[in-house]
Amino acid sequence: MKQLISILTLVFAIQCASVPTSQLPVKSTVTGSPVEYKLDGKTYEGFLAVDSSITGKRPGILVIHEWWGLNDYPKQRAKQLADLGYVAFVMDVYGKGIIAKDHVEAGKLSGANGDPKVILKKIYKALDILKSNPNVDVSKIGAIGYCFGGGGVIELALDGADLKGGVVSFHGFFGSKNLATGAKKIKSKVLVHHGADDPFVPKASVETFVKTVTDAKAPVTFVSHPGAVHGFTRPGSEKQGLPGLAYNQKADYASFDSMKTFFAANFK
Repeated sequence: MKQLISILTLVFAIQCASVPTSQLPVKSTVTGSPVEYKLDGKTYEGFLAVDSSITGKRPGILVIHEWWGLNDYPKQRAKQLADLGYVAFVMDVYGKGIIAKDHVEAGKLSGANGDPKVILKKIYKALDILKSNPNVDVSKIGAIGYCFGGGGVIELALDGADLKGGVVSFHGFFGSKNLATGAKKIKSKVLVHHGADDPFVPKASVETFVKTVTDAKAPVTFVSHPGAVHGFTRPGSEKQGLPGLAYNQKADYASFDSMKTFFAANFK
Protein backbone atom coordinates (compact mmCIF):
# COMPACT_ATOMS: atom_id res chain seq x y z
CA MET A 1 0.00 0.00 0.00
CA LYS A 2 2.83 2.41 0.91
CA GLN A 3 4.48 1.71 -2.43
CA LEU A 4 1.21 2.41 -4.25
CA ILE A 5 0.79 5.71 -2.38
CA SER A 6 4.38 6.67 -3.25
CA ILE A 7 3.78 5.88 -6.94
CA LEU A 8 0.55 7.89 -6.98
CA THR A 9 2.27 10.79 -5.26
CA LEU A 10 5.07 10.72 -7.84
CA VAL A 11 2.56 10.62 -10.71
CA PHE A 12 0.67 13.59 -9.25
CA ALA A 13 3.92 15.52 -8.80
CA ILE A 14 4.89 14.88 -12.42
CA GLN A 15 1.45 15.97 -13.63
CA CYS A 16 1.62 19.15 -11.56
CA ALA A 17 5.08 19.94 -12.88
CA SER A 18 3.72 19.86 -16.42
CA VAL A 19 1.39 22.83 -15.89
CA PRO A 20 2.10 26.47 -14.95
CA THR A 21 1.96 27.20 -11.22
CA SER A 22 -0.90 29.63 -11.82
CA GLN A 23 -2.99 26.71 -13.09
CA LEU A 24 -2.41 24.42 -10.12
CA PRO A 25 -5.68 23.59 -8.32
CA VAL A 26 -6.67 25.25 -5.04
CA LYS A 27 -8.97 23.95 -2.32
CA SER A 28 -12.71 24.21 -2.92
CA THR A 29 -12.97 26.34 0.21
CA VAL A 30 -10.91 29.10 -1.42
CA THR A 31 -13.16 31.83 -2.75
CA GLY A 32 -12.69 35.25 -4.28
CA SER A 33 -14.93 38.29 -4.36
CA PRO A 34 -14.80 41.84 -5.77
CA VAL A 35 -14.19 44.74 -3.41
CA GLU A 36 -15.28 48.15 -4.62
CA TYR A 37 -13.65 51.24 -3.15
CA LYS A 38 -13.03 54.88 -3.94
CA LEU A 39 -9.96 57.08 -3.97
CA ASP A 40 -10.00 60.76 -4.88
CA GLY A 41 -13.54 60.41 -6.21
CA LYS A 42 -12.68 57.54 -8.59
CA THR A 43 -14.13 54.05 -8.28
CA TYR A 44 -11.83 51.03 -8.12
CA GLU A 45 -12.58 47.33 -7.80
CA GLY A 46 -10.08 45.02 -6.16
CA PHE A 47 -10.32 41.29 -5.54
CA LEU A 48 -10.19 39.53 -2.17
CA ALA A 49 -9.35 35.82 -1.82
CA VAL A 50 -9.75 33.78 1.38
CA ASP A 51 -9.97 30.18 2.51
CA SER A 52 -13.22 29.81 4.45
CA SER A 53 -11.99 26.63 6.13
CA ILE A 54 -9.46 28.63 8.14
CA THR A 55 -10.56 30.42 11.28
CA GLY A 56 -8.91 33.24 13.14
CA LYS A 57 -6.56 35.96 12.01
CA ARG A 58 -3.81 35.23 9.53
CA PRO A 59 -1.19 37.14 7.48
CA GLY A 60 -2.38 39.32 4.62
CA ILE A 61 -0.73 39.66 1.22
CA LEU A 62 -1.25 42.57 -1.17
CA VAL A 63 -1.03 41.70 -4.87
CA ILE A 64 -0.25 44.30 -7.55
CA HIS A 65 -1.19 43.32 -11.08
CA GLU A 66 0.76 43.57 -14.33
CA TRP A 67 0.45 46.46 -16.73
CA TRP A 68 -2.55 44.73 -18.33
CA GLY A 69 -4.77 45.55 -15.35
CA LEU A 70 -6.77 43.45 -12.89
CA ASN A 71 -7.64 40.48 -15.07
CA ASP A 72 -7.95 36.78 -14.22
CA TYR A 73 -4.22 36.20 -13.77
CA PRO A 74 -3.67 38.15 -10.52
CA LYS A 75 -7.01 36.84 -9.22
CA GLN A 76 -5.76 33.28 -9.59
CA ARG A 77 -2.49 34.17 -7.88
CA ALA A 78 -4.51 35.65 -5.00
CA LYS A 79 -6.46 32.40 -4.70
CA GLN A 80 -3.19 30.48 -4.55
CA LEU A 81 -2.02 32.71 -1.72
CA ALA A 82 -5.32 32.06 0.08
CA ASP A 83 -4.73 28.35 -0.47
CA LEU A 84 -1.41 28.77 1.35
CA GLY A 85 -3.26 30.19 4.33
CA TYR A 86 -3.13 33.93 3.69
CA VAL A 87 -5.76 36.56 3.00
CA ALA A 88 -4.87 38.04 -0.39
CA PHE A 89 -6.09 41.31 -1.85
CA VAL A 90 -5.42 42.33 -5.44
CA MET A 91 -5.44 46.10 -5.71
CA ASP A 92 -6.88 47.87 -8.73
CA VAL A 93 -4.44 50.43 -10.12
CA TYR A 94 -6.41 51.69 -13.12
CA GLY A 95 -10.05 51.91 -12.04
CA LYS A 96 -13.08 49.63 -12.07
CA GLY A 97 -13.39 47.62 -15.27
CA ILE A 98 -10.31 49.12 -16.93
CA ILE A 99 -8.20 46.41 -18.56
CA ALA A 100 -5.75 47.09 -21.39
CA LYS A 101 -6.80 45.76 -24.79
CA ASP A 102 -3.21 45.55 -26.07
CA HIS A 103 0.36 46.43 -25.12
CA VAL A 104 0.01 49.97 -26.46
CA GLU A 105 -2.88 50.72 -24.12
CA ALA A 106 -1.12 48.85 -21.31
CA GLY A 107 1.89 51.11 -21.75
CA LYS A 108 -0.25 54.22 -21.54
CA LEU A 109 -2.12 53.03 -18.45
CA SER A 110 0.99 51.95 -16.58
CA GLY A 111 2.85 55.07 -17.68
CA ALA A 112 0.12 57.24 -16.20
CA ASN A 113 0.85 55.54 -12.88
CA GLY A 114 4.62 55.62 -13.16
CA ASP A 115 5.20 58.51 -10.76
CA PRO A 116 6.07 57.08 -7.32
CA LYS A 117 3.71 59.50 -5.57
CA VAL A 118 0.79 58.35 -7.73
CA ILE A 119 1.31 54.61 -7.35
CA LEU A 120 2.24 54.78 -3.67
CA LYS A 121 -0.95 56.63 -2.78
CA LYS A 122 -2.93 53.83 -4.42
CA ILE A 123 -0.84 51.12 -2.76
CA TYR A 124 -1.28 52.55 0.73
CA LYS A 125 -5.04 52.79 0.16
CA ALA A 126 -5.08 49.13 -0.85
CA LEU A 127 -3.03 48.18 2.21
CA ASP A 128 -5.58 49.89 4.42
CA ILE A 129 -8.35 47.85 2.78
CA LEU A 130 -6.41 44.63 3.29
CA LYS A 131 -5.74 45.44 6.95
CA SER A 132 -9.40 46.26 7.54
CA ASN A 133 -10.41 42.68 6.78
CA PRO A 134 -11.37 40.99 10.08
CA ASN A 135 -9.41 37.85 9.17
CA VAL A 136 -6.13 39.72 8.74
CA ASP A 137 -3.42 40.00 11.37
CA VAL A 138 -2.35 43.60 10.74
CA SER A 139 1.07 42.93 12.23
CA LYS A 140 1.76 40.38 9.48
CA ILE A 141 1.52 41.96 6.03
CA GLY A 142 3.42 41.21 2.83
CA ALA A 143 3.14 42.18 -0.83
CA ILE A 144 3.88 40.73 -4.25
CA GLY A 145 3.78 42.21 -7.72
CA TYR A 146 4.19 41.13 -11.33
CA CYS A 147 5.78 43.20 -14.10
CA PHE A 148 4.49 46.74 -13.51
CA GLY A 149 3.30 45.50 -10.11
CA GLY A 150 6.76 44.15 -9.37
CA GLY A 151 8.08 47.67 -9.74
CA GLY A 152 5.26 48.78 -7.45
CA VAL A 153 6.27 46.58 -4.52
CA ILE A 154 9.88 47.67 -4.94
CA GLU A 155 8.66 51.27 -4.83
CA LEU A 156 6.84 50.44 -1.61
CA ALA A 157 10.04 49.07 -0.07
CA LEU A 158 12.02 52.12 -1.21
CA ASP A 159 9.46 54.31 0.53
CA GLY A 160 10.41 52.73 3.84
CA ALA A 161 7.27 50.66 4.38
CA ASP A 162 7.87 48.18 7.19
CA LEU A 163 6.12 44.95 6.21
CA LYS A 164 6.89 41.90 8.34
CA GLY A 165 6.29 39.54 5.44
CA GLY A 166 8.45 41.57 3.07
CA VAL A 167 7.81 42.08 -0.64
CA VAL A 168 8.37 39.87 -3.69
CA SER A 169 8.84 41.19 -7.22
CA PHE A 170 8.37 38.94 -10.26
CA HIS A 171 9.84 40.25 -13.54
CA GLY A 172 9.46 43.79 -12.23
CA PHE A 173 11.17 47.07 -13.05
CA PHE A 174 13.99 48.76 -11.13
CA GLY A 175 14.29 52.25 -12.57
CA SER A 176 12.65 54.17 -9.72
CA LYS A 177 13.74 57.78 -9.37
CA ASN A 178 13.69 57.09 -5.62
CA LEU A 179 16.32 54.35 -5.82
CA ALA A 180 19.33 56.42 -4.75
CA THR A 181 17.69 57.82 -1.62
CA GLY A 182 15.21 55.01 -1.01
CA ALA A 183 17.73 52.16 -0.86
CA LYS A 184 18.87 53.38 2.56
CA LYS A 185 15.26 53.56 3.77
CA ILE A 186 14.39 49.94 3.01
CA LYS A 187 13.07 48.16 6.09
CA SER A 188 11.05 45.34 4.55
CA LYS A 189 12.88 42.29 3.26
CA VAL A 190 12.83 42.27 -0.53
CA LEU A 191 12.96 39.23 -2.81
CA VAL A 192 13.45 39.96 -6.50
CA HIS A 193 12.96 37.35 -9.23
CA HIS A 194 14.29 38.57 -12.56
CA GLY A 195 14.65 36.97 -15.99
CA ALA A 196 18.35 37.02 -16.87
CA ASP A 197 17.52 37.56 -20.55
CA ASP A 198 14.74 40.10 -20.03
CA PRO A 199 15.09 42.70 -22.83
CA PHE A 200 12.44 44.96 -21.28
CA VAL A 201 14.74 45.82 -18.39
CA PRO A 202 18.09 47.30 -19.46
CA LYS A 203 21.09 45.51 -17.98
CA ALA A 204 22.39 48.87 -16.81
CA SER A 205 19.19 49.28 -14.78
CA VAL A 206 19.69 45.87 -13.20
CA GLU A 207 23.33 46.59 -12.38
CA THR A 208 22.51 49.99 -10.89
CA PHE A 209 19.75 48.52 -8.75
CA VAL A 210 21.87 45.66 -7.43
CA LYS A 211 24.85 47.92 -6.71
CA THR A 212 22.72 50.58 -5.02
CA VAL A 213 20.91 48.23 -2.65
CA THR A 214 24.13 46.32 -1.96
CA ASP A 215 26.03 49.50 -1.10
CA ALA A 216 23.14 50.54 1.15
CA LYS A 217 23.27 47.12 2.84
CA ALA A 218 19.54 46.81 2.23
CA PRO A 219 17.80 43.47 2.96
CA VAL A 220 17.41 42.60 -0.72
CA THR A 221 17.82 39.18 -2.30
CA PHE A 222 18.17 39.27 -6.08
CA VAL A 223 17.58 36.08 -8.06
CA SER A 224 18.34 35.99 -11.77
CA HIS A 225 16.82 33.12 -13.75
CA PRO A 226 19.00 31.97 -16.70
CA GLY A 227 17.18 31.82 -20.02
CA ALA A 228 14.07 33.56 -18.71
CA VAL A 229 12.73 36.69 -20.36
CA HIS A 230 9.98 39.09 -19.32
CA GLY A 231 6.66 37.69 -18.10
CA PHE A 232 8.17 34.30 -17.24
CA THR A 233 5.51 33.47 -14.62
CA ARG A 234 2.55 34.16 -16.89
CA PRO A 235 1.28 31.34 -19.12
CA GLY A 236 0.78 32.44 -22.71
CA SER A 237 2.93 35.56 -22.43
CA GLU A 238 4.46 34.75 -25.80
CA LYS A 239 1.01 34.96 -27.42
CA GLN A 240 1.09 38.73 -27.02
CA GLY A 241 3.43 38.85 -30.00
CA LEU A 242 6.08 40.91 -28.23
CA PRO A 243 9.70 39.72 -28.60
CA GLY A 244 11.22 39.06 -25.21
CA LEU A 245 7.90 38.21 -23.56
CA ALA A 246 7.41 34.50 -22.83
CA TYR A 247 6.49 31.97 -20.19
CA ASN A 248 9.31 29.92 -18.62
CA GLN A 249 8.16 26.92 -16.60
CA LYS A 250 11.40 26.37 -14.73
CA ALA A 251 11.65 30.00 -13.60
CA ASP A 252 7.94 30.05 -12.79
CA TYR A 253 8.13 27.08 -10.44
CA ALA A 254 11.42 28.16 -8.87
CA SER A 255 10.22 31.68 -8.15
CA PHE A 256 6.88 30.50 -6.75
CA ASP A 257 8.55 28.02 -4.39
CA SER A 258 11.02 30.71 -3.36
CA MET A 259 8.15 33.07 -2.54
CA LYS A 260 6.47 30.42 -0.38
CA THR A 261 9.66 29.85 1.59
CA PHE A 262 10.25 33.60 1.92
CA PHE A 263 6.83 34.33 3.42
CA ALA A 264 6.82 31.25 5.64
CA ALA A 265 10.15 32.29 7.17
CA ASN A 266 9.21 35.96 7.58
CA PHE A 267 5.82 35.28 9.14
CA LYS A 268 7.13 32.58 11.47
